[in-house]
Amino acid sequence: MTTSRVLSIQSHVVSGYVGNKAAVFPLQLLGLDVDVINSVQFSNHTGYSKGFKGSVMDGDGLDTLLTGLDENGLLEDIQYVLTGYIGSATFLAAIRNVILRVKARTPNFRYLCDPVLGDHGKFYVPPELVDLMKSDIIPLADIVTPNQFEVEQLTGVVIHSLTDAKKASVAFHDLGPSIVFLTSLEFPTAETLGTLTIFASQRKYSKDDTSSYHDEVYAIEVPKLQGAFTGTGDLTAALILGHLHQHPDNLKLVMEKVINTMQAVILKTSEITNACKDPKSAKARELRLIQSKSIIENPSTKHEARKVE
Repeated sequence: MTTSRVLSIQSHVVSGYVGNKAAVFPLQLLGLDVDVINSVQFSNHTGYSKGFKGSVMDGDGLDTLLTGLDENGLLEDIQYVLTGYIGSATFLAAIRNVILRVKARTPNFRYLCDPVLGDHGKFYVPPELVDLMKSDIIPLADIVTPNQFEVEQLTGVVIHSLTDAKKASVAFHDLGPSIVFLTSLEFPTAETLGTLTIFASQRKYSKDDTSSYHDEVYAIEVPKLQGAFTGTGDLTAALILGHLHQHPDNLKLVMEKVINTMQAVILKTSEITNACKDPKSAKARELRLIQSKSIIENPSTKHEARKVE
């Protein structure tokens, strides 16, 4: 019996855990074969004080790899495509071509787009990519996993409450994705101080009338943990994909497994970081995925999702 395949197109670092280094191991632990394309190959992530060395793949390079896969019949049984950081308009156009080529070979595959644009009010990419992401990529996605900054950039909805989150998720659904995860929301109220809210919505259509649908919506509130760790968004997207593969019709359970895993992995990382000689260094703040293997495989049930009407 063959396992399901994921084509993961993300950044790669030699040392540390961001991009594909943060996604591939968890996906494999959750039972998926992963075909890896590294959009960049860097020595380390960009947060190190002395910078990084490496190379960036261009759109032609991506097209060449896809042609090689296609000519050998290796696009025909891909069940999922996962994309993360896309740093240029040309590479974004190449990603669009990837999705269309995979769809031509495997029409029922699912595409998870983690629209990495920035965080905490700061862009990681040229701002002009926002409109291209919204018009060219999001409509092709089945699952989208933006953070709060990315939600606001892509939908124009400023998130101050669950009502705003629901409005933003509807905007994403209307663009195309059937599943929307808003991965880290902070509401500016005294009641929610020190709390992160994770919000998810799945649009379900009537079997008899595809114009008829309802949105199934859940939220989880968790304490905001201390520390700043790289790769958390990449890990979250991978966990969402892995658990959706295992539980395609149970959004509540998927949310609980993803969020409980993330909380526990961050706590494990913090525990190891605090024991380091220099806990504030970039290396000390790398996610400890290998040490979290059992957590990823068997997350707790500490935090539960609640339905949002």
